[in-house]
Amino acid sequence: MLTDDIRIRILQLYPMLQELPLAELEDMLSTARLLTIPAGTIMFDENQPCQGFPLLLSGSLRVIKSAANGRELQLYRVVPGESCILTSSCLLGSTRYQARGIAETPIEMIFLPATVFHALIGKHATFRNYVFQLFTERLTDLMELVSAVAFQKLDQRLAALLISKPNPIHATHQALADELGSAREIVSRLLKGFSEQGWVKLGREQITVTDMPALRKFAAL
Repeated sequence: MLTDDIRIRILQLYPMLQELPLAELEDMLSTARLLTIPAGTIMFDENQPCQGFPLLLSGSLRVIKSAANGRELQLYRVVPGESCILTSSCLLGSTRYQARGIAETPIEMIFLPATVFHALIGKHATFRNYVFQLFTERLTDLMELVSAVAFQKLDQRLAALLISKPNPIHATHQALADELGSAREIVSRLLKGFSEQGWVKLGREQITVTDMPALRKFAAL
């Protein structure tokens, strides 16, 4: 049974659910499960079937694609108020996952059974519009990712990643490499070059951008 506090948080983060008739909203919430997932947990993996639809209340989820050599590329990140379009795609197409989802931080989420997801998609335009709007936004993000990987050098992509994050950046070189789909050694070498040019200051699991205009100019080359 979900507490009143959880119900309020769900409706605040996912306001399209407020458009549901009260009886249907109550039915949906009665079938939902509240899950708490530790950081680092693999929430789904390639070729696994999809069991339901997640609605994040706190934390963040990384969706990545892995290569046979162990290299990874982050496709997108899911935060509260959003959901996973790969999950939506698998549910709509009755297919298996084609990527991996990892809890980046501890996650608290509501998990809706697949039957509830299909009922919401079929009966309620507000929920359907929410799902397809996420598809539109993620497709734009993925097109930008494809363009960056295909046409930008890794050092430019690294510069763009650094300026997109809050300063100072609390992340390991490995974490940055994972986001870029590269190797830690290469990212460390590039960061050292940025440091020698006075653009960043490197610390233990922390990077401080010291010349934001220079990084922006370099990323835009």
